[in-house]
Parts: sequence; C-alpha cells; structure tokens
Amino acid sequence: MSQMRRQLLGTAASGVGWVGVIVATATNDWVRTCDYTKATCVRMDELSSRGLWAECVISPSLHHCVGLTQILTLPAYVQTARALMICACLLGLPATLLILMSMACVRLQNDTSAVKKRRARVGGVLVIFMAVCSIISTVWFPIGANKEENLMSFGFSLYSGWVGSALCLLGGIIILCCQGIDPGTPSRDDSFYYSGNRGTATLLDPPANHAKSARV
Repeated sequence: MSQMRRQLLGTAASGVGWVGVIVATATNDWVRTCDYTKATCVRMDELSSRGLWAECVISPSLHHCVGLTQILTLPAYVQTARALMICACLLGLPATLLILMSMACVRLQNDTSAVKKRRARVGGVLVIFMAVCSIISTVWFPIGANKEENLMSFGFSLYSGWVGSALCLLGGIIILCCQGIDPGTPSRDDSFYYSGNRGTATLLDPPANHAKSARV
C-alpha cells in the first residue's frame, strides 16, 4: 500500500472517528441504570437513561428527561467525562485541518515535503490525544454510574464513543506511521545530479539543467 493510500485511510478513519465522538458527546444514552433491583426494573419495564447532559426516565408510557444543570453538585465522573469529551471534540478540528493540509494534493505557498511531514505528525498526535480523552471518558463513565446505581446496559451513545475512539486511535497511528518517502518517488528537495565539468553535486532544479549533465 502506497504512502498516499495509507494517509487517505488514516484521514478517513480519523474523520469518521471524530464524528462518532461528537455523536457520543451530544447524545444522552450512555448508560441505562435501575433505581430498584434488576428483576424489578425488568418486570416494570422502567429504566433510567443517563448521559453527560441529562438523565431520562424510559418506560412504555413515559419518556421524560431532566437536564444536569447543577454543575457543582454533579459527580466527579460526570464532570470529568464532560471536560474530556469536549476537549476531544475541539481537538478534532485543528487535527483534521493539519492532516488535510499535509496531503500531497494540497499545495500551499512555500510548501515543502518537510513542512508537510511536520503537519501530518502534529495532526496524528492530536488525533491520538483525542482518542485517549474519549477512551478515558467512555470507560470511566459506566464505572462511576455502576457505583451510584445498578447498571443495566450500555446505550448507543457509549458504543458510538467506543467506535469513534478506536477509529481515531487507528487513524492517528496510520498517519504517524506513513510519514516516510516512497523509494520510487524521491523528493525534489533531496535530488542531486553530478556535473561532469567539476564533479560537484548540484540541485536538480530547474529540470532544464538535467539535460546538460554528463556522465560522472
């Protein structure tokens, strides 16, 4: 697989993972808990759905949500998960821009391969950091909810966060690992030819000089 294909794969995985993290942050179906025993909740078909921003009561005849607006009284795991998920969502924007600007098809003024590599590395590190923040949140939140109440099941928001975190981690690793130069496509910044007159190395730019080169 060529460097360009690996970079495209990493970019696509990071983009889809970022969307998954945003969906997990914006929705409130992280965990489903029970105020009573599990057998009672199953028989009554009444569960509580909890997320970062609201807590809902789910039953066949009722679906009522209460916003978690009392920030100072919220449990530590909720506040920490909020902060980490917001940080992950915000990091996705500069990471995506840096990765896109490091693509070979994008040319900026005074752009070189070394600058593109630095952009890609920084973007890949940001994507991995975003994945770590999301992983910590999506693992710590259900543990904290289970300590408070009886954890019944995981919601789709938590699954979205897990999938998004895994894709971001995979995409960031691929982007960092593909920052080599393909042997068949040498960079013009490092290309030299040898002149037969003085035997000195000269940069291969402009291309017209290459026609005047002689055998070493």
